[in-house]
Amino acid sequence: MSYGFRNSRPRFNVKKPVELDNEYEADIEDISRRGDGIAKIEGFIIFVPNTSRGEHVKFRVTRVGSRFAIGELVQA
Repeated sequence: MSYGFRNSRPRFNVKKPVELDNEYEADIEDISRRGDGIAKIEGFIIFVPNTSRGEHVKFRVTRVGSRFAIGELVQA
Protein backbone atom coordinates (compact mmCIF):
# COMPACT_ATOMS: atom_id res chain seq x y z
CA MET A 1 0.00 0.00 0.00
CA SER A 2 1.43 3.37 -1.03
CA TYR A 3 0.37 6.75 0.27
CA GLY A 4 2.51 8.81 -2.08
CA PHE A 5 4.94 10.08 0.56
CA ARG A 6 7.97 8.19 -0.64
CA ASN A 7 8.93 10.70 -3.33
CA SER A 8 7.84 13.86 -1.56
CA ARG A 9 10.29 16.05 0.31
CA PRO A 10 9.73 17.14 3.91
CA ARG A 11 8.51 20.75 4.20
CA PHE A 12 11.41 21.82 6.42
CA ASN A 13 13.90 21.33 3.58
CA VAL A 14 12.16 23.84 1.32
CA LYS A 15 14.32 26.92 0.68
CA LYS A 16 12.73 30.01 2.12
CA PRO A 17 12.84 33.32 0.21
CA VAL A 18 14.19 35.22 3.27
CA GLU A 19 17.26 34.69 5.43
CA LEU A 20 18.00 35.58 9.03
CA ASP A 21 19.58 39.05 9.59
CA ASN A 22 19.08 40.14 5.96
CA GLU A 23 17.17 43.32 5.09
CA TYR A 24 14.23 43.40 2.67
CA GLU A 25 11.66 45.87 1.37
CA ALA A 26 7.99 45.08 0.91
CA ASP A 27 4.49 46.49 1.17
CA ILE A 28 2.41 45.77 4.25
CA GLU A 29 -0.59 43.97 2.78
CA ASP A 30 -2.63 43.26 5.89
CA ILE A 31 -2.68 43.36 9.69
CA SER A 32 -2.53 40.23 11.86
CA ARG A 33 -4.88 39.49 14.76
CA ARG A 34 -2.10 40.65 17.09
CA GLY A 35 -1.76 43.96 15.25
CA ASP A 36 1.48 43.23 13.37
CA GLY A 37 1.82 44.18 9.73
CA ILE A 38 1.92 41.32 7.22
CA ALA A 39 4.32 41.49 4.29
CA LYS A 40 4.90 38.75 1.73
CA ILE A 41 7.97 37.87 -0.27
CA GLU A 42 7.35 35.21 -2.92
CA GLY A 43 4.22 34.25 -0.97
CA PHE A 44 6.16 33.71 2.28
CA ILE A 45 4.64 35.64 5.20
CA ILE A 46 6.69 38.04 7.31
CA PHE A 47 5.17 39.69 10.39
CA VAL A 48 6.50 43.21 10.93
CA PRO A 49 5.40 44.91 14.18
CA ASN A 50 4.71 48.68 14.34
CA THR A 51 3.58 48.98 10.71
CA SER A 52 0.30 49.82 9.00
CA ARG A 53 -1.49 48.46 5.96
CA GLY A 54 -0.34 50.14 2.74
CA GLU A 55 3.10 51.18 4.03
CA HIS A 56 6.21 50.34 2.01
CA VAL A 57 8.79 49.35 4.61
CA LYS A 58 12.35 48.16 4.97
CA PHE A 59 12.84 45.47 7.63
CA ARG A 60 15.46 43.07 8.98
CA VAL A 61 14.48 39.43 9.49
CA THR A 62 14.99 38.44 13.13
CA ARG A 63 13.43 34.96 13.08
CA VAL A 64 12.68 32.45 10.32
CA GLY A 65 10.23 29.65 10.96
CA SER A 66 8.94 26.88 8.74
CA ARG A 67 5.80 28.81 7.70
CA PHE A 68 6.57 32.47 8.44
CA ALA A 69 9.24 34.94 9.54
CA ILE A 70 9.39 37.85 11.97
CA GLY A 71 10.90 41.16 10.92
CA GLU A 72 12.05 44.29 12.71
CA LEU A 73 11.25 47.66 11.16
CA VAL A 74 14.35 49.44 9.83
CA GLN A 75 12.73 52.21 7.78
CA ALA A 76 9.13 53.13 6.96
